[in-house]
Amino acid sequence: MTVSTTFDEITEAQMMPRLVRLGANLYGAVFTLMKLLPARYILRRALARGELEPGTVIVETTSGTFGLGLAMQAALLGRKLILVGDPAVDVHLRRRLNDLGATVEICRDPARVGGYQRTRLDRLARIRAEHPRTFCPEQYRNPDNPRSYAVVAEQLVHGLGQVDCVIGPVGSGGSMCGTVRALRTATPHTRAVGVDTQHSVLFGQPDGHRPLRGLGNSLWPENLDHTVFDDVHWCTAGQAYAATRRLHSRHVIYAGPTSGAAYLVAEWHARAHPDELCVVLLPDEGYRYQSTVYDDEWLAARGYRLDDHPPAPVERTSVEPPADAWIRLRWNRRSYEDVPGTVPRAGSPVRLGATA
Repeated sequence: MTVSTTFDEITEAQMMPRLVRLGANLYGAVFTLMKLLPARYILRRALARGELEPGTVIVETTSGTFGLGLAMQAALLGRKLILVGDPAVDVHLRRRLNDLGATVEICRDPARVGGYQRTRLDRLARIRAEHPRTFCPEQYRNPDNPRSYAVVAEQLVHGLGQVDCVIGPVGSGGSMCGTVRALRTATPHTRAVGVDTQHSVLFGQPDGHRPLRGLGNSLWPENLDHTVFDDVHWCTAGQAYAATRRLHSRHVIYAGPTSGAAYLVAEWHARAHPDELCVVLLPDEGYRYQSTVYDDEWLAARGYRLDDHPPAPVERTSVEPPADAWIRLRWNRRSYEDVPGTVPRAGSPVRLGATA
């Protein structure tokens, strides 16, 4: 018998992951577009609160899939959307955003402190001042971002039972903090393993150039709760790219490099902890990366190798300067300031101000 499921919107149909077995004790939560979940949740909550009246302009800073999720939902709601990004917005993504009715502004020059994200935030503030009514989803500090992932935790428990460990990339802090906090209401022992990249400030390294985009950050988002995390891993772009291709060739999962970075760590962690039932969050599909990560010539021209697959991470007891290596630190649910070696935070977390 064929079971038919109907949805009111395509965003509702696409926002949840598929659970796929990747190993004896490892499952992948495979998203088509993970950021669609918080984008839809935030905008629908704002609509219910009366913050998205006709004529209200949605504005946000993003250079990735959160912007795409917003554009999809804004098109369905009939609201104008202005996105402020940087050169990481590739031409194919920009065409799709424009086709969905979004206006995309690109900041070409990074700030000396805070990089492109600081420049984007400054431009966003000016745009808001130019419009009488705006709503900013503020993915970095809006608590509705992590709250939206409670349904993912419910799905994991319903499909797998007790989940002992969640591994996933960290950018805004929403997906990992929201999913793990929801799981811990029933299973406080559930471990959280965060995946970051070299030269990201999120877990205490100094800011710098990050070839690997989609995870990491140049500023500290308020939605990142450091006390959630048991372990933190930093990997290089080359290691993430090689793992992305391995995820495709082994499991036929066509994902982006953010997913590859998470898979690199999850594959090792599951082997090292055979008694844990582990879930890895795989946020995005690979179609944006056909001419980069999935192009052997592009990889070779930049010195990346498909055999860049260390057997295990290098263990550290404190945060150290960025290195061309895969590093693991046992974070042990400590606050940022309690972990040795973290770079002192010179300013406040990412803050855009109140919604106007």
